Amino acid sequence: MHIFYAAPDYALDRKTVATKLWRANLYDSLKDLGHKLVEFEIDYEPFNLNLDSSCKIQKEFIAINRPIFSEKLLNQVRRAHARQPIDLFFSYFYSAYVEPDAIREIGRLGIPTVNWYCNASYQFNLIEEIAPAYDVCLVPERDRLEDYRRVGANPLYCQEAANPRIYKPFNRPHDFDVTFVGQKYGTRPMHLAKLHQSGVEVHAWGPFWNQPPQRGTVLKRLRNRLKNKLRNRQPSPDLPLAQCGPPLSDQQLIEMYSRSRISLGFTAVDQKPQGSAARIQQVRLRDFEATMSGAFYLVEAFDELADFFEPDREIVFWHDTEELVDKVKYYLAHPKKREEIRQAGLRRARTEHTWKQRFETVFETMGLPGTAIKVAG
Repeated sequence: MHIFYAAPDYALDRKTVATKLWRANLYDSLKDLGHKLVEFEIDYEPFNLNLDSSCKIQKEFIAINRPIFSEKLLNQVRRAHARQPIDLFFSYFYSAYVEPDAIREIGRLGIPTVNWYCNASYQFNLIEEIAPAYDVCLVPERDRLEDYRRVGANPLYCQEAANPRIYKPFNRPHDFDVTFVGQKYGTRPMHLAKLHQSGVEVHAWGPFWNQPPQRGTVLKRLRNRLKNKLRNRQPSPDLPLAQCGPPLSDQQLIEMYSRSRISLGFTAVDQKPQGSAARIQQVRLRDFEATMSGAFYLVEAFDELADFFEPDREIVFWHDTEELVDKVKYYLAHPKKREEIRQAGLRRARTEHTWKQRFETVFETMGLPGTAIKVAG
């Protein structure tokens, strides 16, 4: 197919480290399938800094720049379509990028339109306006499909995956017992600190881990101390800064899975549904990149993830801090069992969870030309 591809290399602002996460997974996988891609030429960075229209300053940016983005997009699509008919428009867009009518205009050119988006579990508001303008929205959050339907969109469940040409094991010595790579937020610091306090060597890399905790003003510290005393609890612990590091590059991240005896995963996000005490959980890209990179993956339990990996055979679930500590110590003491699970997870990821397989299934479902699903021999 001839595909017009419109997506940033990474979906959010990442000035702290150079990353081409989505290019490696989406763009490269579409190319590997043999499709011809023409790419939308624009600088996404200013738009990625202004995604939330509920913020007055960002709303003003969006009002001024979204029409400019839309005009550039339509001009480039029309030129590409005139040179050679476009078979598919594929994007990773937020509502702050583009006007819905611009997507509908692309559809009126006879081009099927598809948008990929992976944060609807807690940021559906950032995609809600433009979702109905697309022919298909690819949705990796099963419990958000009805939200898309509610606003008039056409969602197609498509779980995340990884590109085995990029994510693969490396011959590196195990120089870390337990590691986590990702942003510091929510309950993550508490879980890692508890591991450290139990005598486990644990390290973390990513935004905010290697920054001293923000304790606030003297008055705020006194208030928090009084609250903790009244509630008979201690302040949340922190992982020692000596065991924390900055964000890793894409290559460093992949190699860290091979350098670690145990790689940790978290499925809870740092937000709760309005008016509810329940946590929001989601399957993450990390669940596939870690296993495909050959990690022994110990991840926070989530039913939807069990549809893609068998717990205790291909990955290992933990439910609370106590179980996390117990399972870390058990698997550190049982390297043979750890290796069996690691190898099984790697096989499953390579066999069933590549982006090429996801795209072939999606395009076949959409009835696009020349996309018959290939059966592995």
